[in-house]
Amino acid sequence: MKQLFLRFEHWTTSLSMMIASLMMALAAAFGIHQIFTRFIIESPAEWTEVLIRFCLIWMVFLGIPTAFRQGAMISVDMLYRLSGQRMRRFLDGVVAISALTLCSVILWWGWDYAQRGSVQSMIGLEGVSMFWAYLALPVGAAFSIVGIIGFWLEPQRMELETSL
Repeated sequence: MKQLFLRFEHWTTSLSMMIASLMMALAAAFGIHQIFTRFIIESPAEWTEVLIRFCLIWMVFLGIPTAFRQGAMISVDMLYRLSGQRMRRFLDGVVAISALTLCSVILWWGWDYAQRGSVQSMIGLEGVSMFWAYLALPVGAAFSIVGIIGFWLEPQRMELETSL
């Protein structure tokens, strides 16, 4: 059962990181387009600024699950390095419960916020509902919950190898 969940977690975390990378690429492309239209053509496209913000929000919330999975999100390095094996497992549990609580709150209230924001439209993109921008919160939180549980089941601690 553990291995099945870890395979599912690997798939979901990879998917979220792939989409986060795509959002970063889209934000960069929209930024280049904005520079071109503003400074070369001298006719700025106002919709690009809105879409850049939209892409960056989604990029952050879909990149967070990878940080959780690699143990780089909530770091208690000093305490972790000074403690024994049993204390480390306890710390893992405290960090996991804290992060799961936070992500559960973000999931619950993010969904509520997205539903309430569905009546708003994006400035510059009047035909697009703000629901799609606000949806990043519960979607990112759901992916993060899977990553947190995956880290708790099989800690990776990749931030310790890259720190000085």
